[in-house]
Amino acid sequence: MATVLRIDTSARRTDNQVQDYNSISKSLAAHFTDNWLTLNSEDKVIYRDLGLNPPEFISQDWIAAVFTPDEKRSAAQKALLVLSDTLIDEVAQADIIVISAPMYNYGMPAVLKAWFDQVVRINKTFTFDLARGDFPLSPTMSGKKLILISSSGEFGFEAGGIREKMNHLGPHVKTLSKYLGVETFYEIKSEYQEFADERHQKSLNDAYHAIDDLVKQLA
Repeated sequence: MATVLRIDTSARRTDNQVQDYNSISKSLAAHFTDNWLTLNSEDKVIYRDLGLNPPEFISQDWIAAVFTPDEKRSAAQKALLVLSDTLIDEVAQADIIVISAPMYNYGMPAVLKAWFDQVVRINKTFTFDLARGDFPLSPTMSGKKLILISSSGEFGFEAGGIREKMNHLGPHVKTLSKYLGVETFYEIKSEYQEFADERHQKSLNDAYHAIDDLVKQLA
């Protein structure tokens, strides 16, 4: 029995009367989890919609609490870390992490960055030891898979694409995912949304088919 952690980050919902207003990335992520549960009905899905329920930004007091030893934390400091502890526990439970994210201004939504800031935490998801030389950080978890399901208005953000250097979404998520114990990273993209032409429809259809294939592969 496996646990899937699904994190949606789009500001848009998927129940709008006008179909074009609905979130593409959330719809694709729902397709993944629906297919997954069809093939793995006993598995568990943990779900968070950060677009509808944004996590708090970290603060100076939050940072101070993180760097205070457990036994010395005040009640107020412990309260500041409740959300972080909860989110980290969800990651710890997960075998597969599915993150859906639209590309906002060529990067990740602010709510997703806030989530990573709450989760990537010293002595919880990574350790720090200068004896390791120039790479002192080491993740504490391992063996996880992460699927990034992204949507963008433009196109060509892949390696070698015409907008490769403008892509600050996929590479950023992949870099941070190491500190969640992710060892296998996949990305499925839907592009051309702003063009609203046959290229967009093909890209969207291809994304749905890629999800079908990946679910069968991982299941």
